Amino acid sequence: MTHYASPPTLLRDVIPDVSKVMKLLGDNAPYTPLGGWFWPGEDENVPTRPMWFQNDWVTADMAVPGSDLFLEHEKVTEAARNFYDAEVIIPHTIYVNLMAGIDRYGPAHTDNPAFEGRNRSNTPMLLLRLMFWSGLFEHWAIRQATSIWWLNDVEGGGLRYWPNGPGKPPERHFGAMANTALVGDNHGMFHQVEPVGPLGREAQRVTGRAELAPAHDGSGDWTVTDRGEVCYRAPLESYRISVLWKAHVYQTEEERRVRQAEELSLEEVARLFAEDLSAKGSDLSLDLTRIEDPSHVSELAEFYPEAKPVDAGPSVFDAYS
Repeated sequence: MTHYASPPTLLRDVIPDVSKVMKLLGDNAPYTPLGGWFWPGEDENVPTRPMWFQNDWVTADMAVPGSDLFLEHEKVTEAARNFYDAEVIIPHTIYVNLMAGIDRYGPAHTDNPAFEGRNRSNTPMLLLRLMFWSGLFEHWAIRQATSIWWLNDVEGGGLRYWPNGPGKPPERHFGAMANTALVGDNHGMFHQVEPVGPLGREAQRVTGRAELAPAHDGSGDWTVTDRGEVCYRAPLESYRISVLWKAHVYQTEEERRVRQAEELSLEEVARLFAEDLSAKGSDLSLDLTRIEDPSHVSELAEFYPEAKPVDAGPSVFDAYS
């Protein structure tokens, strides 16, 4: 597993004019529940999901107006450059999380990996994670820098993270989180969101069709609407809001040029898995016709299990699955 032992860099007073972020949030509503690889095959009409909403502001194919506030942030870029001691930092993704009323922790996880030629646009996420944990594809692994920025302070909502590896106790960032950012390696470092208020009450659950957006009634509230009904309402400042920035990292421009010329094919992925599984005494192999089948990937994952960090809190995804 790729791992950088250095703890992330804490930045303060990151955004000079936070009102610009508030405008971005409103302009790009509504927000929908976190899904993807956490919920393979989940019924969109059953209220099992926590109120953890998300939206993309920058991807390979789009960038919302105003997103350069984060994408081209000089202080964050410089922190990433210093963290990796690298010359080339290429920002590529911005997304936002809005959370409320989550009575357990988020998943203790590393962020999803990418490889030269293989990423979420052409390879199922569960397979990418299997590739990462197998350790067979380090030659093609793209190092990633991540910044997590917080808009506000709320009840709960701290971050646990494991900068010394999953076998060592975690550290925490909590309290006075407003307008701070942690910049480091979230792809090699486990991290976990702590419960988010309001606490001490039964957690609200929503379906995959729920939406979070401003109420537009002059109150300043934001509402969660699910199957045509408002099921939660609160001022924006009571939601835990974070913005994540991600960038590819290369030591030099020459390294970037050479590495990007060596793209990894699915056939090569299958070949390397077959060789390693055979060496482990197994007759299993990666069937390229079944890479979208979670059960097939899970069968192979028994040989390449993900680490479990110590002192991780109970996950809301386990509780509601």
